[in-house]
Amino acid sequence: MCATLTLVLGGASSGKSNIAEKLCFHSALDRVYLASAQCFDDEMRTKVDRHRTERGTDWTTIEEPFDAARVIRAAQPDQIVLFDCATLWLTNHLLAGHDLAAQTRTLLAALRDTPARVVIVSNEVGQGIVPDNALSRRFRIAQGTLNRQLADTAGTVIGVMAGLPFMLKGPRPEALG
Repeated sequence: MCATLTLVLGGASSGKSNIAEKLCFHSALDRVYLASAQCFDDEMRTKVDRHRTERGTDWTTIEEPFDAARVIRAAQPDQIVLFDCATLWLTNHLLAGHDLAAQTRTLLAALRDTPARVVIVSNEVGQGIVPDNALSRRFRIAQGTLNRQLADTAGTVIGVMAGLPFMLKGPRPEALG
């Protein structure tokens, strides 16, 4: 278990990124935003620009769709890294045909070895219906597996529903009241 790792899980647009940012803002550490999104269309570019504006200028933003482990390993003890999000990172690897198990092992090793605090945002996708196609089913299984491995590694796991955080594992962070 890694006491410096916090996992924030929730459905799409549940408010999990806002909770994760709040955790980072309340730390006295330098903030690093590790973005895994790739902008393939104007809608996504607009969303990324809006999020960057909302975060403000007090963040160092690193856009890295594949090698999150490299960024996490390079983080320093005086930093807190917000990795938003593990779901897009996994999707990037899945669609690129990469070995998901190997990529996950590399990520988990970096999370255990980094001297920085890390907050990871990830989507909980297992509460809906069974998808009707093989790729979607493969993704759902891979995401569930990744989330379980991240939760097992994390010292703190926070669920988010309708913008409200609920503790799943570990002590309740002061930033959540």
